[in-house]
Amino acid sequence: MISVGFRRAAVVAALAAVVVIGAPGAAFAHGIDGTGESVADFGWLGVKHMLLGWDHLAFIAGVVLLAGGMRRAAKLISVFALGHSTTLIAATVAGWRLDAALVDIVIALSLVFVGVVGVIGRPKAWRWFGAAVFGFGLVHGLGLATRLQDLGLPHDGLLARVIAFNVGVEIGQLVAVGAVFMLADVARHYLRRVPKPSRIAHGALITAGLIAATVLTVATVGGTTDEVRETAVADAVGDCQVRDRTEMFPSGGGHPSKDFYEPGETTPLKDLGHVMGDGWLIVQYPTSLPAGQVAQLRAFTTGKEGNRVAAGSIAEQKEPLKVVNVLTTMTCDDFDLPAVKTFAKTWFNNPRSRSPE
Repeated sequence: MISVGFRRAAVVAALAAVVVIGAPGAAFAHGIDGTGESVADFGWLGVKHMLLGWDHLAFIAGVVLLAGGMRRAAKLISVFALGHSTTLIAATVAGWRLDAALVDIVIALSLVFVGVVGVIGRPKAWRWFGAAVFGFGLVHGLGLATRLQDLGLPHDGLLARVIAFNVGVEIGQLVAVGAVFMLADVARHYLRRVPKPSRIAHGALITAGLIAATVLTVATVGGTTDEVRETAVADAVGDCQVRDRTEMFPSGGGHPSKDFYEPGETTPLKDLGHVMGDGWLIVQYPTSLPAGQVAQLRAFTTGKEGNRVAAGSIAEQKEPLKVVNVLTTMTCDDFDLPAVKTFAKTWFNNPRSRSPE
């Protein structure tokens, strides 16, 4: 006889699985959108990531349901948290990178793993299952580390920011699990007579994991993040140089009111940082840029070629053009609009430029 608590866990797993099945875009649950400067900003980024990470939540719900008891469930979740915390902190500080899209596929397949084990039946020996959960935690942490480095991290206070992000992830996990269990408490009243809720929930996890893995695989076709970064460097023309992004944008913005900001206007860096996290390309130019070149840049960003490109002036900027995305920055010693267009075309062929919404 399954207790009320674990009947609720079955509902949680099924609900989280339905999110992925009903909205394939949710497969991209491990992107980290937006940027920030302070340690608190990075803590908030961790909270947001976890609140939007429905594949992570489904995995945790599946593990809890499979555990069959709160003590064992707490141990398994702690093992998972230890795994992703270890690799998140170590990999970010050391600068290790993996292709984050491939990591997302592994995380999606972790749902399949838990679902299959649940359908077969609880393990008689839990050590191998705990080792598998720890392994998925390690992989998850590597993916988080790569995404976090994509935001552009300052060298000063790096460790404090990474730890703050990790703490935010754990806080977000507690909040999300609590919120979904409240929803499940309501939903279970409508599912009292459903037979074998545990097996149904694990079957839903298998389906969700396979759908998410398929969506992610299709989206990744066309080259990995590192390959696209190398192509971007090779395609840069003129005096423009491409490097990994180090620029930081303040957090807390929304969608900008327009795509081009004139030299005399205040450029909303918070808003530009927000859409950059959604895969946009940001062009920055000095307020002293000649009027003719400003007109060319305006025509590009507001025209068809400039879809998902935003531009604004920066008073202290010395370079005629600086183009930024979540991965790379291109700087130009001369006004070279063809180089900007080439850089934009290369970036929008990158799966990382695709917003999860």
